[in-house]
Amino acid sequence: MRLLFTLFSLLFYISVIAQCKTFKITSKGDTINCTEASGAKRGKWKIEAPPLRGEKGYIEEGVFVNDKKEGTWRRFNLMGDPLAIENYTWGLKNGICTYLAIQGIEREESWRAIDPSKPYDTIDVQDINNPNIYEKVIVKTTGASIKHGTWKIYDPFTGQRLRTENWILDVLQDPNAKKEDSSNTSTTLTNLGTPKSKSDSATKKVVPKEVLEFQKKNKGKKIVDGKTGG
Repeated sequence: MRLLFTLFSLLFYISVIAQCKTFKITSKGDTINCTEASGAKRGKWKIEAPPLRGEKGYIEEGVFVNDKKEGTWRRFNLMGDPLAIENYTWGLKNGICTYLAIQGIEREESWRAIDPSKPYDTIDVQDINNPNIYEKVIVKTTGASIKHGTWKIYDPFTGQRLRTENWILDVLQDPNAKKEDSSNTSTTLTNLGTPKSKSDSATKKVVPKEVLEFQKKNKGKKIVDGKTGG
């Protein structure tokens, strides 16, 4: 039995060596920090960053897929205290990311990753005044995450929520602003990363082929409860 286990372990390590140019073995026998011959990171990683130029060091753990962060990543200070819990898709922040101090939670951020493999992506935007109504928005890919959803900022000492921010497509919403009439707008093309002035509150439409096809298909329809209705 012991011989079989030894042979299995040997075959496993040979397989790892064949796939990874460099890697580490933990005290538990787990393989981490695999770098392929191409230089791409994959699998479980533990990254240790020492203090540098006044910045505190940290340790972060998570998974790489095709050299990009994927899923849940956790960051700790060098004493092992949790600093952050972040979620990634395509190497971009996606979903709720939580940041902590030793005393407690500091903030919760909401992010949306835009698929970098597509020139355009679609996002369902919830109506602030009616949470059951959604508007489908087409966004141009810029290779970055966007602030999208509710952000919560806390006092880490008391746990009291200090403020709440609502972000839509990287734009902070003014809760006191009047709602714009969007009855004739079922699809909007937003060029992310381009700041809007107050005089340019209405998004200028740039209508490439993909958008024309989408508008034709969904003409006169609204997105209600995540479904397209007549």
